[in-house]
Amino acid sequence: MSDLTPEQLLTTTRSVRKRLDLKRPVPLPVVLEYLETALQAPSGSNRQGWHWMVVTDPAKRAVIGDHYRAAVASYSASAGAAGKLFSADAARARVQNRVGDSVAYLGEHLAEVPVHVIGCLDTGAEELPKGNQAGLWGSLLPAAWSYMLAARTRGLGTAWTTLHLRYEREISELLGIPPSVHQGVLIPTAYYTGTSFRPAPRQPLTEVLHLESW
Repeated sequence: MSDLTPEQLLTTTRSVRKRLDLKRPVPLPVVLEYLETALQAPSGSNRQGWHWMVVTDPAKRAVIGDHYRAAVASYSASAGAAGKLFSADAARARVQNRVGDSVAYLGEHLAEVPVHVIGCLDTGAEELPKGNQAGLWGSLLPAAWSYMLAARTRGLGTAWTTLHLRYEREISELLGIPPSVHQGVLIPTAYYTGTSFRPAPRQPLTEVLHLESW
């Protein structure tokens, strides 16, 4: 178990891509333990409509990896790709380029990551409901973040990605996910290498804070 303080845990849990250990197996009981932790997260109306698909089979990971590689290629070619943002700001552009490089790396190596955790919601219908999407996904995404934080305390690296959703139907068919269950996030999980995680560069709070009015 890590001796990180709560503040250190919250400020140094990063999306880990290049530093995932692709060779070291991750014991399934460890993953399940921290999914149990995730279930303590808030859920709208206490509905608890979440489901957690854990994929360790190499053949299935290979198929997901193929879809993910194609999704990353489309994303990287788009104007909104991380490496193309803030090009006029030299300092911020350097950070964005590193993010873009790490996204491309994960695109090539996702299949090798030993555990894929896919957080899902059962909405009871094949079509997503109209209206309040914040309320809908707010009943899944905090739990996914709780899983990532818990994993960090045991030396596990994770990354938050939704690029696979370009091929959600194909991946659902591969994994036998029912049509009424919608994927919300894919969290590749592996032990990480090195220990030099630190807070990421962020905009100053004064640039994004609004008190009483905008």
